Amino acid sequence: MEHTRFIGLDIHKERISIAVAESGRAGAVEYHGEIANDPGAIGKLCDRLRRPGKPLAFCYEAGPCGYGVHRQLTSLGHRCDVVAPSLIPTKSGDRVKTDRRDATMLARLHRAGELTPVWVPDADHEAMRDLIRLRSVVRQIVTRARQHLQGFLLRHGRKHGGGTAWRMAYRRWLSTLAFEHPAQQIAFQDYVDAVMDAERRLKRVEEQIVGLLPEWNLRPVVDALQAMRGIALINAVVLVTEVGDFTRFSNPRQLMAYFGLVPGERSSGQTVRRGGITKTGNAHARRALIEGAWAYRMKPRIGRHKVDRIEALPKVIRDIGWKAQIRLCARYRRLSARGKTANVVNVAIAREMEGFIWSIACAIQSTPTAA
Repeated sequence: MEHTRFIGLDIHKERISIAVAESGRAGAVEYHGEIANDPGAIGKLCDRLRRPGKPLAFCYEAGPCGYGVHRQLTSLGHRCDVVAPSLIPTKSGDRVKTDRRDATMLARLHRAGELTPVWVPDADHEAMRDLIRLRSVVRQIVTRARQHLQGFLLRHGRKHGGGTAWRMAYRRWLSTLAFEHPAQQIAFQDYVDAVMDAERRLKRVEEQIVGLLPEWNLRPVVDALQAMRGIALINAVVLVTEVGDFTRFSNPRQLMAYFGLVPGERSSGQTVRRGGITKTGNAHARRALIEGAWAYRMKPRIGRHKVDRIEALPKVIRDIGWKAQIRLCARYRRLSARGKTANVVNVAIAREMEGFIWSIACAIQSTPTAA
């Protein structure tokens, strides 16, 4: 019979704490000290813990140190799970937290099968995800720079006559503004330059994303998701990079929970209480979906730009996209007619969008050509 040794790793920037749990309910759980967080020390650790007929099963929490340890351990032939920190069972009365206790707890829970592993992307997928998250950061910088400029204008009573901010008319209006004091003029021009620099940086990042797409093995999934209304190129890349393998979800409800778009619930006995969405899981993908859901407030139609984008897709994918439009546009109108607020309606539409997105992605990823 195979006797697995379960190793819990509490990983930090410089050090790794190690605990080992022997197989079996009564197996010993021992703390084995610390090692440096570098590949050489990890390799020596595997040699030290290896026993004949006792395979090693490592685990550690997903965090800022990434997946380098996972890739090294799996390349050495060992099993390694990266577990979700938010789903680790904890005792409500436990008020002591140390690296030693964390490593020991991980080893014990790993042996009991109580930990939930996360999906680990390969190196290419992680690189694309890093680029997409860079875009998210730069986009926040653009928003913040615009807010700083508008706050400055508001303090000095400069108001745009009408129209939407940051369109061509608004930018022309900005170029006509002048302030009496030189210090105020310098501050205004610096705010304007900060906005322009951030916008140029965002454009460069998006151009890099588009340029790298043809070499990415998940490009067919990105193309297919654009059959959905409200999902253009960048949002499709965001969804694919954040989810990766859609087929790991056995049904769309699991994907909805992964995005945190299912309602929270605190029910007991005959009392049922449901609240707002959980907002757990992946915030980047959830934001992209909610942005796309606003497109369904209009009547169903396929615009000229969308026709050019989807004409090369398989008919089954185009049919799913059109079916989504028919259903979700009608549902948007029904929920609005019932007096639901716009944000509540939009989140409900985003949740249902996930079902169609799951169908499209699984149809592509289940074929051998998409592997």
